[in-house]
Amino acid sequence: MERLRSSPFHANISTALDKHLEAVHGLQARRKEEIVNANGHQRHGPPRCQDERVVLALAVALRALALATRRVRTVLWCALQMTLPK
Repeated sequence: MERLRSSPFHANISTALDKHLEAVHGLQARRKEEIVNANGHQRHGPPRCQDERVVLALAVALRALALATRRVRTVLWCALQMTLPK
């Protein structure tokens, strides 16, 4: 879109995209932790407290991704509106 506009966008647009990517990576990391934790519990028996912390961390990461996705959708819509001819 910046090429179509032939000028750079506001810094908030790239910041929002970076935060969205960071939220995606955070969720992926929490999911990997959950998988590793689930595999370890099948062998050694389930300690509930640790399992609940992993699931809670996953839920927090998912919430952060949802918020970042909402923000990036709005930012990209604004960028599109600035790109379209008047």
